[in-house]
Amino acid sequence: MAIRRISVVAGAVLLLAGCGGAKVGEAPSAAPGTGAAGSAAACGTLNLAINPWVGYEANAAVIAHVAEKNFGCTVVKKDLKEEVAWQGFGTGEVDAVVENWGHDDLKKKYVEEQKTAVELGPTGNQGVIGWYVAPWMAAKYPDITNWENLNKYADLFKTSESGDKGQLLDGDPSFVTNDEALVKNLKLDYKVVFAGSEAALITAFRESEKEQKPIIGYFYDPQWFLAELKLVKINLPAYTTGCDADPAKVACDYPLYELDKIVSKKFADSGSPAFTLIKNFSWTNDDQNLVAKYISEDKMTPADAAAKWAADNEAKIKAWLPTS
Repeated sequence: MAIRRISVVAGAVLLLAGCGGAKVGEAPSAAPGTGAAGSAAACGTLNLAINPWVGYEANAAVIAHVAEKNFGCTVVKKDLKEEVAWQGFGTGEVDAVVENWGHDDLKKKYVEEQKTAVELGPTGNQGVIGWYVAPWMAAKYPDITNWENLNKYADLFKTSESGDKGQLLDGDPSFVTNDEALVKNLKLDYKVVFAGSEAALITAFRESEKEQKPIIGYFYDPQWFLAELKLVKINLPAYTTGCDADPAKVACDYPLYELDKIVSKKFADSGSPAFTLIKNFSWTNDDQNLVAKYISEDKMTPADAAAKWAADNEAKIKAWLPTS
């Protein structure tokens, strides 16, 4: 999920349906959808990668709903971690990644060098990654939000997994993160420990607030959970252009990410109406968080969540459709 993956980390996620451990070439996790009669030939099959966080799944669910309903596409969803999904561009097994968090390294490899992928513009979402604590901690220890004071509080965060250091809780190891480098380069007495998923991170922050249990961890926006619990962000050294150029030497905060879409070159040249749909797809953090809430909190299936949102947002969807 973020610019580049240094060791693994990141923003994590969900009570989500597919927590992606599949490999390119494995069977898809979701059954094909059905759509408008007579239009299937024009679209054919749309292979969507599903990366393991609920915000991504919200994007994919809405795109799949519109593709099936308006163009009769057969949508196949494949649970794949980020870098694995990009490998599928060259094999034809993945047509689109519909929420990319930076990944300049992957763009260089697959867009510039191998030329198997094409950048398709922003999703409309702005991504913020960082370290957070629950509200009660910021209230009780007001200066904890300044990274320069973190060592003073390291003992609060010790766990059996972090040993004699404070625990910095990260999510799925496949997500993008600079956290291990940040801990090292800022000389912090912390150890990165992976919760394993977005859902696990959310559970940890909920428990922290409910039980007043000290936790500091990686999180990000857009994410529906922030509407439930307003986590407080730690102020790391300010991001400046180029401060993260060397992954091993990163000592600055994460940048603001303009989340974007990546598709395979083959799909871009296919003439599929689904290509135009994905190219035109754009919505807000609030839109995504609402669909993600339907999935995670209201326990709706992704298809039902997308259909509910679509029924209330016909004007937005109309702007995504081909004009002729």
